[in-house]
Amino acid sequence: MPLRFRTALALACAALVLLTLARPGLCAEASPSAGNATAKTGSTLILTEENDFFAGTDEHYTNGIKLTWISGDLKKYAEDERLPGFVLPYLERLPFVNEPGQQYNVALSLGQNMYTPHNTQTQAPQPGDRPYAGWSYLSLALHAKTAQQLDSFETSIGVVGPSALAGQTQNNYHTLMGFQRAQGWHNQIHDEPGLLLSWQRTLRAKRVDLGRDVAWDFLPHFGATLGNVLTQAAAGFETRLGYNLPWDFGTSLIQPGGGVSAPADPEDLRLRRDTFAGVHLFFGSEGRAVGRNIFLDGNTWEHSPSVPRKPFVGDLMAGIGVVFGSVKLTYTHVYRTEEYDGQKGPQMFGSVSLAVTF
Repeated sequence: MPLRFRTALALACAALVLLTLARPGLCAEASPSAGNATAKTGSTLILTEENDFFAGTDEHYTNGIKLTWISGDLKKYAEDERLPGFVLPYLERLPFVNEPGQQYNVALSLGQNMYTPHNTQTQAPQPGDRPYAGWSYLSLALHAKTAQQLDSFETSIGVVGPSALAGQTQNNYHTLMGFQRAQGWHNQIHDEPGLLLSWQRTLRAKRVDLGRDVAWDFLPHFGATLGNVLTQAAAGFETRLGYNLPWDFGTSLIQPGGGVSAPADPEDLRLRRDTFAGVHLFFGSEGRAVGRNIFLDGNTWEHSPSVPRKPFVGDLMAGIGVVFGSVKLTYTHVYRTEEYDGQKGPQMFGSVSLAVTF
């Protein structure tokens, strides 16, 4: 069976696993810190779509989609029979295993990213412009948290190149919506298996109650990613102001260490029955020192299209989040500095995230 069909089959099977794990019967026990008798814990399903269409362009990082299932709180995940058996040998080797005073969640993700040059209407190679590239992957993560801190350790495996099926995804969607098809996907970087190991720590450094259910918080984060697809160190922050501000660790973008928007405390609006709605505004930034980016550097072991990568990249983001019952809907607008020499200005794109807790 050709690799691209095996990839498609594996992704379809993974989607079924995610949907199976998300059924209500897998909801975990109440957090030991729960002081509200009406609080409950449960799984969270997060669907995130990112696209530069929101900025009126169709280039560079042009689309990403990620589906993540995050378990409810687990007292001791390594002893919890509700988790699929294949994840336990992996989890037992992580650096923060069943430490006292921490709560745990396990996350599984399925995603695809796609990247294109500025001119998608020529079939000719375009040296000096970002190469066509796709990345389809599966991720397994452990979240270890307290009231003030969340550690996320994530392993992602997947494939870069034609077998990621990004070209088919983009052109089939463009045909469906009546847009022009991209003509140069045959010039994309070549097939290569990908492995990423990432860790991120997010802190609730400050939360201030301003009265009348209005609050402000400050959430710095830092972490590192190592792999043949991406190697980088990152640090940044998010600050939020709103009515019935969620008790989570911020906004989820499609990047290593995501999934922070699941409820992290029984006082979260989505876990209570006495409050229904909330809204907040947020602003944040992140800086990254990039040692490798396969979507710019090209394939690891063979010659492929590439451009000179910039070693430092920064993001600014701002947006709005709305909570209705157990649903959190977030829109984020992202400004990203130039990622390679010769790029004609920064890029902007939008991110829509829908998180449902049940």
